[in-house]
Amino acid sequence: MANSIMALDVGGKRIGVALMTDQVKIPRTLTTLDNQPSVIEDIKLLAKEHQVTDLVVGHPRDMQGQSTDQTKFSVDFADTLKHALSLPVHLQDEALTSIQAENILKQSKKPYQKADIDAQAACLILEDYVKEQGLV
Repeated sequence: MANSIMALDVGGKRIGVALMTDQVKIPRTLTTLDNQPSVIEDIKLLAKEHQVTDLVVGHPRDMQGQSTDQTKFSVDFADTLKHALSLPVHLQDEALTSIQAENILKQSKKPYQKADIDAQAACLILEDYVKEQGLV
């Protein structure tokens, strides 16, 4: 199996998860996890299963680029992951990804749920990260 980069759209209730392998350099939605006490273990299992070498965590800020309560929550979550998984963890600006994700899902003309928006937002976060890093 190929090495992978996994991205997370971290929210208080759910965490959207996306993945890109070095064989197929196209980010794709993977799943949505409930943000509960066992979620770090759930992420560890996914990381191991998909041979993840790097994690990308969405870095939310307000429309003026300022930190918010959600910014602190996501940064703290990223720090917890860094220690729990012993993998590099990168923060990626996630401005407007949830709105873009919902628009993409609306355009598909298929039914979707909030969890689908979270997973699609993670995919957009990963797309932005790999473009900025010159990986695609």
